[in-house]
Amino acid sequence: MLVTVSTALLFAVITIVLVRSQRVSSGAAALVWLSGFTAAGTGLARPVNDALTSLVNFVSTLH
Repeated sequence: MLVTVSTALLFAVITIVLVRSQRVSSGAAALVWLSGFTAAGTGLARPVNDALTSLVNFVSTLH
Protein backbone atom coordinates (compact mmCIF):
# COMPACT_ATOMS: atom_id res chain seq x y z
CA MET A 1 0.00 0.00 0.00
CA LEU A 2 1.34 3.40 -1.02
CA VAL A 3 0.62 6.35 1.26
CA THR A 4 1.35 9.86 0.03
CA VAL A 5 1.47 13.05 2.05
CA SER A 6 1.50 16.58 0.72
CA THR A 7 4.71 18.45 1.48
CA ALA A 8 2.66 21.44 2.63
CA LEU A 9 0.75 19.20 5.04
CA LEU A 10 4.00 17.68 6.28
CA PHE A 11 5.46 21.14 6.94
CA ALA A 12 2.27 22.12 8.77
CA VAL A 13 2.50 19.08 11.05
CA ILE A 14 6.20 19.69 11.73
CA THR A 15 5.45 23.34 12.51
CA ILE A 16 2.68 22.43 14.94
CA VAL A 17 4.97 19.99 16.75
CA LEU A 18 7.77 22.57 16.96
CA VAL A 19 5.45 25.27 18.33
CA ARG A 20 3.83 22.94 20.85
CA SER A 21 7.23 21.81 22.13
CA GLN A 22 8.27 25.49 22.26
CA ARG A 23 11.29 24.93 20.00
CA VAL A 24 10.46 27.83 17.68
CA SER A 25 8.65 31.14 18.04
CA SER A 26 5.41 31.85 16.26
CA GLY A 27 7.18 34.08 13.70
CA ALA A 28 9.66 31.38 12.77
CA ALA A 29 6.85 28.84 12.67
CA ALA A 30 4.95 31.02 10.20
CA LEU A 31 8.00 31.15 7.93
CA VAL A 32 8.42 27.36 8.12
CA TRP A 33 4.75 26.87 7.34
CA LEU A 34 4.84 29.30 4.40
CA SER A 35 7.95 27.65 3.01
CA GLY A 36 5.97 24.42 2.87
CA PHE A 37 3.80 25.91 0.12
CA THR A 38 6.94 26.82 -1.81
CA ALA A 39 8.56 23.42 -1.34
CA ALA A 40 5.39 21.61 -2.33
CA GLY A 41 4.87 23.74 -5.41
CA THR A 42 1.19 24.19 -4.60
CA GLY A 43 -1.06 26.76 -6.22
CA LEU A 44 -0.22 29.14 -3.38
CA ALA A 45 3.54 28.91 -4.03
CA ARG A 46 3.73 31.98 -6.28
CA PRO A 47 1.67 34.31 -4.04
CA VAL A 48 3.57 33.11 -0.96
CA ASN A 49 6.91 33.69 -2.72
CA ASP A 50 5.77 37.17 -3.80
CA ALA A 51 4.66 38.03 -0.26
CA LEU A 52 7.91 36.78 1.27
CA THR A 53 9.95 38.69 -1.32
CA SER A 54 8.00 41.87 -0.55
CA LEU A 55 8.52 41.35 3.16
CA VAL A 56 12.26 40.82 2.74
CA ASN A 57 12.52 43.93 0.56
CA PHE A 58 10.60 45.96 3.13
CA VAL A 59 12.75 44.76 6.03
CA SER A 60 15.94 45.47 4.08
CA THR A 61 14.90 49.11 3.59
CA LEU A 62 14.44 49.71 7.33
CA HIS A 63 17.25 51.53 9.06
